[in-house]
Amino acid sequence: MIVQAAGERMQGCILENGCGVGMYVEHLSPVGGTVIGLEYDFERAAEAGKNSTHIFNAAGEFVPLPSSTFDLILSHEVIEHVQDDRAAICEMIRLLRPGGRIVLFVPNRGYPFETHGIYWKGKYLFGNKLFINYLPRPLRNKLAPHVRVYSKTDLQNLFEGLPVKFIERTIIFGAYDNIIARFGPLGKILRGVLQFMERTPLKIFGLSHFWVVEKETL
Repeated sequence: MIVQAAGERMQGCILENGCGVGMYVEHLSPVGGTVIGLEYDFERAAEAGKNSTHIFNAAGEFVPLPSSTFDLILSHEVIEHVQDDRAAICEMIRLLRPGGRIVLFVPNRGYPFETHGIYWKGKYLFGNKLFINYLPRPLRNKLAPHVRVYSKTDLQNLFEGLPVKFIERTIIFGAYDNIIARFGPLGKILRGVLQFMERTPLKIFGLSHFWVVEKETL
């Protein structure tokens, strides 16, 4: 999916925005051009730096790199955690060369589960919490203040006024590799059903928005 969305940009300069411990940087490096990882958490950035010299420890809203540096930016479930998601989007657009693309994944408000857990009576409760994302936003955000969810309109507003065009905007259910590892063939059947649903109106219940956004040429 990422390779198809990127096209020839895979051979250029790539930024993984929110690289964690560097897993995607490691996997992309053999098939791409120059792959650089950006990570806000210092300990994770240090761990990623053990396997790559191209790791930056910085916030996504203020990246210490020149404008028009990258042909491709991968942002996989990251902007929902930053302090200012609009600023993070603007910064990614600044960093892209004209014609460069962002491959963006963010949590879908329509997904029945909040996967990041919630705060309840002063305690953090781990795990998937059913229907939290369907609550009115003030209540939902009080239970899960540590992470955002997005509707299509929410995402559209983040790009408002920026020099971009949208190559793809859809919703996906994910690979569910953990389910396959646990349930084997039954897990593969479930994944097949969910991937079929991505081609139907039922995709509104999918796990993540998947957008491919291209910076316009001047």
